[in-house]
Amino acid sequence: MAEIEIKVPSLGESESEATLVSWLVGEGDAVAVDDVLAEIESDKITMEITALDDGVLKKKFKQAGETVEPGEVIAVVEAGASKRKSAAGKPKPAAKQEKKKPGAEIAGADKGGAEKTAVPAKAAPVAPSAAGERREERLPMSRLRQRIAERLKHAQNTAAMLTTFNEVNLQAVTDLRSRYGKTFHERHGVKLGFMSFFVRAVSQALAEYPALNAYIDGDDIVYHNYADIGIAVSTDKGLVVPVLRDAHAMSLAEIEKGIADLASRAREGGLLPDDLKGGTFSITNGGVFGSMLSTPILNPPQSGILGMHAIQKRAVVENDAIVIRPMMYLALSYDHRLIDGADAVRFLVAVRETLEYPGSLMLNL
Repeated sequence: MAEIEIKVPSLGESESEATLVSWLVGEGDAVAVDDVLAEIESDKITMEITALDDGVLKKKFKQAGETVEPGEVIAVVEAGASKRKSAAGKPKPAAKQEKKKPGAEIAGADKGGAEKTAVPAKAAPVAPSAAGERREERLPMSRLRQRIAERLKHAQNTAAMLTTFNEVNLQAVTDLRSRYGKTFHERHGVKLGFMSFFVRAVSQALAEYPALNAYIDGDDIVYHNYADIGIAVSTDKGLVVPVLRDAHAMSLAEIEKGIADLASRAREGGLLPDDLKGGTFSITNGGVFGSMLSTPILNPPQSGILGMHAIQKRAVVENDAIVIRPMMYLALSYDHRLIDGADAVRFLVAVRETLEYPGSLMLNL
């Protein structure tokens, strides 16, 4: 029977190796096409390696914990042997069962600032207890966590980061969602969330203040006539920022569908290296965890990042009357080497005004 080599996929231009995190099947197990055989983790992302045909996993050449390279053969599948093995009582691999992955929460906001896609995360390696033997456990830092630490420290050491704050009254957006949400869902097959309004508002403000959509490269400033918005996603393995391409040209429905796709693939380990490249601006939402206010860190080489927070009903003054409104604090961190404080404040005010008076945003109903 034919043997099919299982190879490590491309990891992206800047990555030359990864770690084989785990095998989901053992030697001699029957596999079917698209079954997940193994998981690998690079500096930026966790990826699944799947079977290319039905058969039996004949031999593994790499074990969990070992370093692998793009194109390297890590196993061999004997094609066409799955029926014979299954008839002998061999169980189907775990990958064929419904796979429960650790949690992933994507930037979004609903009541209380939480519109999230999540499943339970793994327990901590060592949990505190009221009594019993004191102990500690040392675990190696994952490649992804090492890369996150490296990039965050690089951002702090390189950029002249400042943060400016404002607050936004989301009553108008809330009213639109209440009035058109059902029709929007019936027409487009996706819910009308808060996040699409924020992406559109940011995209419009970036066109007005292009320095927030640029970055410094040596002695040059690189500007963009498009907005590729990074959407921060928290997973049990760390923070990743997949990119919503050409967000400036998207309708609210297209943005919601794009965000849903990113959330799903982040949760299921389906993001590709190219999904994380080339963002021009980022949005992160601490509100999904209940944060009221924070100072987000830039995602290099970008020069701006918007921090969303929890939505809370507060008393505000409108037309000399005290009313209750859904309010959110906004935070804009920016690179002061490129962006003047006045423009940073104007940008954030433009985002706020678009959200408070969203008539310029097309609902595409």
